[in-house]
Amino acid sequence: MNQNLMSATEIVWAVTLGFTMYAGWVDWRSRRIPNWLTVPGLFVAIALHASITGWRGVLMSLEGVGLALVILLPLVLMRALGAGDWKLMGAVGAFLGPWMFLFVLLASVFVSGLMAMVLMIQTKRVKQTLRNLVVLVQGFFAFGVRPHPEISLDNPTLLKLPFGVATAIGAVITFVVFRCGLY
Repeated sequence: MNQNLMSATEIVWAVTLGFTMYAGWVDWRSRRIPNWLTVPGLFVAIALHASITGWRGVLMSLEGVGLALVILLPLVLMRALGAGDWKLMGAVGAFLGPWMFLFVLLASVFVSGLMAMVLMIQTKRVKQTLRNLVVLVQGFFAFGVRPHPEISLDNPTLLKLPFGVATAIGAVITFVVFRCGLY
């Protein structure tokens, strides 16, 4: 066997990292993750797994998509996460499958939390942001997944983060942790 060939796992990770980094760049520049990027990414992921491991790979891809979309749907319904971010995470789930997706999701949430803290401090809106967070949590427990009329992505005066950037960084962190055996 030729040792210069990449393994199936390395190919999947290379495509995933390229995809998430490009999505992060697009999100950074435009504050949107468009369908022309996420939908083909989903189909590329499924096709990649189909070509590598057949139906077993397709099933793993679909499980990853399903898990991503189900876990994040409440945030989309509350307008706390954009639909582009949701579809991006669905594509990441398709690339990495359900278990590795969870690691990327956790890393992405951690990175976005750090980004949020920096942004709150820079804009001197720490108290207001923390108050808004309390109101959102109270509203969730009182009213479920309905969007708050003032605290949502639809309010242009609130701070917003490019979650695609956090996703790209989360994917890189996850790759490094698992590649270097730091888990």
